[in-house]
Formats: sequence, structure tokens, C-alpha cells
Amino acid sequence: FIFLYFPETHGITFRIQISVKELLDTDVLLKLLFHLPVNYPSTLPDISVNSDQLTRAQCRDVKDKLLEQAKKHLSEPMVHDLILWIQQHLKYVIKQSATVCNEKTTLSKRTSTEDGIWMLLLHLDHMRAKAKYVKTVEKWASDLRLTGRLMFMGKIILILLQGDRSNIKEYLILQKTSKVDVDSSGKKCKEKMISVLCETEVQSQHKRYNLFEVKEYSTLDELQKEFETAGLTTLFSEFVPPLLK
Repeated sequence: FIFLYFPETHGITFRIQISVKELLDTDVLLKLLFHLPVNYPSTLPDISVNSDQLTRAQCRDVKDKLLEQAKKHLSEPMVHDLILWIQQHLKYVIKQSATVCNEKTTLSKRTSTEDGIWMLLLHLDHMRAKAKYVKTVEKWASDLRLTGRLMFMGKIILILLQGDRSNIKEYLILQKTSKVDVDSSGKKCKEKMISVLCETEVQSQHKRYNLFEVKEYSTLDELQKEFETAGLTTLFSEFVPPLLK
């Protein structure tokens, strides 16, 4: 693992990267940040967990489990023990996370229906780094359990998302604040040319997408049929033809 430290006026911050092998047949790179307050170890450290191989929910579960273990070592040095513990137990934390997630999904089906599923239609002006951009959008949709389509037709680029309203809101934040594309000089940049065409609650006549797909259409008719099949004819008529002008 990589071990760095940065002294601060309010304690010390450790940035640690560890590779955990044999989890779902792939290596998982965990990026851990421990902030040790000045009265550590009498006070628990602040812990941050990130990984490209795990979802946000899984990273939160890893953090929660690390904090649980930290409480058992209060008043004694613990960072090394916590690192060894997560290396040995990550597989079980992830499995437990998946089980809890499935239970929550089952228990909340009725609540989600009552709260309503929301739909978001976005228009992007362009994608310079298309392959990377598409991969990023797919990952965000997967992490936030959003379904729908990333649609290309000529120069038109549309993102249609369905899911819990809070997750739709979080997606919008990611879309607007992350360096997801490159500018004309090839430098990474945030998305500035994005339009929210529609944000509304999914109605009974609307088809629910089961997954998120990237699709390309040769003609406007093909794109229109995509919307019609999903019960979104009005949405298409109102927002898509003006993009051709």
C-alpha cells in the first residue's frame, strides 16, 4: 500500500491505498483517508473511503464497519489494526452490504411507489471524450440505481433517467460538478453545456425502464419510436424537434 502523511494544525491526515485481492475475482483498490485529531487516540479518527470498484453505498458500509472497529480500540493506536481488519474482512462487508440492500429494496417497494418514481430528460451539447464520458454516465446510473437511456442521434445527445427523486438530484450534482469531458485543448473540464429539458414524476402511462442502456439512432423516426414505446410521445414532441433548429 501507499502510505503518506500530511501534518495539519488540527491533527494529522493519513492517505492510504491498499489492494484487496480475491474479492469477486478481482482486485479492489481501497483509498482510505484517516484524519487523526490532536487528542487521538482518545478520540476516534475521521475516516473516508473511496474505491472505483465499489458503489457509494458499499464505500459507506466499509466506513461504518471501520468506525465500529475503531470504537473497540479507543485510547490505543488503531490505524494499523483497522487496515489489517478491512483487508481480512472486506469480502464479508461487501456481501453483507448486498444482503442489506436487497432487504431494503423488498421492504421499501410500497413506500417507493407511494413516494413516486421521477424522470429526468437532459440535453448535452457535445462529447469530446465520448468513450470516457459514456463510461462515466453508465457508472453514475448504476451507482444511483437509475434506469433509462443515453441516446445519440446525429448531433443530438439526450440522457433519459428514471429513479428515486433523491438519486436523480444526486446525479444532476455529479453531472454538473465533475470533470467528465475535455475542452478543445484536451484538458479535463466540467460539463457546462447541459440543459434540463424536463424533470417530472413518472405517470401510469409511462413505461418503466428495467436498466440503463446506451443507444444510437440513425434517424429522427427511430428516436421518436423510442419515446413512443416508453409512452413519452408528448415529451418527445415538446422537447426534441426544437433541438434540430
